[in-house]
Amino acid sequence: MNMLFERKLAIPMEVKEMYPLTGEMSEIVRRRDVEIKNILSGKDDRLLLIIGPCSADNEDSVLDYITRLATLQEKVKDKIYIIPRIYTNKPRTTGDGYKGLLHQPNPEGKPDMFKGIVMIRELHMRAIKETGFSCADEMLYPENAKYLDDLLAYVAIGARSVEDQQHRLTASGLDTPVGMKNPTGGDISVMMNSITAAQHKHTFIYRGWEAHSQGNPYAHAILRGYVDARGRSMPNYHYEDLQELCAAYAEKDLVNPGVVVDCNHANSGKKPLEQIRIAKEVISSCKYNADIKKLVKGFMIESYIEDGAQKIGEHIYGKSITDACLGWEKSERLVLELADML
Repeated sequence: MNMLFERKLAIPMEVKEMYPLTGEMSEIVRRRDVEIKNILSGKDDRLLLIIGPCSADNEDSVLDYITRLATLQEKVKDKIYIIPRIYTNKPRTTGDGYKGLLHQPNPEGKPDMFKGIVMIRELHMRAIKETGFSCADEMLYPENAKYLDDLLAYVAIGARSVEDQQHRLTASGLDTPVGMKNPTGGDISVMMNSITAAQHKHTFIYRGWEAHSQGNPYAHAILRGYVDARGRSMPNYHYEDLQELCAAYAEKDLVNPGVVVDCNHANSGKKPLEQIRIAKEVISSCKYNADIKKLVKGFMIESYIEDGAQKIGEHIYGKSITDACLGWEKSERLVLELADML
């Protein structure tokens, strides 16, 4: 093989023994898990808001941001249920660029996978302990899911991963709700097949074991827009798109039908200010159509302390080093306005 094997990494059980959750932290995760599943199953009519930086690049600023969310959550708790984004591994279209804290605990340093594994676990643990939030992360690498499976509130499967068999089967074995994004090409049948696979039981190889998954009834859709044959960003959050998704769900034998609308990525053309308009338009669609209201479970918004993005090495506190984000002041105003619209 054309690879150099540097060292064997600690298995998830060993890392969990080194960095265990306290009983209080586990109870926070358990309680929030119940509340989130109640929203996805329709028992609770609040909207989920999965919000935070494009990538968690700096521990101090990420925790500062999440602490602000904790205060905001109290103001909207009757209508909106916040799940902070702590995205610790970043998919790259060409494979180049910053791949997240898992790869590089120091974005300006060399990769160190063990330090990365420890750092992302500690960051999620600190969020629980210091803010009362269990958070969301993307499952970029299925074999790494067990490093974090005892502390996450929500897992996203990205547009480039949703067609992959191992992602689908691993999602079927998670206790955590999983959102499956539509692929970059936009074919929602691919996403629906992925949800079907995740909701069913499977037998497969996982981390060297013959594993038997039990199915994940809380697997659901995430609409994130798509890219057409000419490379242009195309939205799929409009009223007609949501109607189409309602029809697609009606054709499938799936439980807990639902969608989270990703307000950035191709839906916004990576223009973060557009997220404000997009979220409000979806709320208007929900008010007009009862089926759409029942289907829409929440939003995904990329937000950080400062508007926009910066290059690695510029050191602007709380500003994204990957995709551009909506700054805190605009984000706070948006959340309060969405709560008023509900």
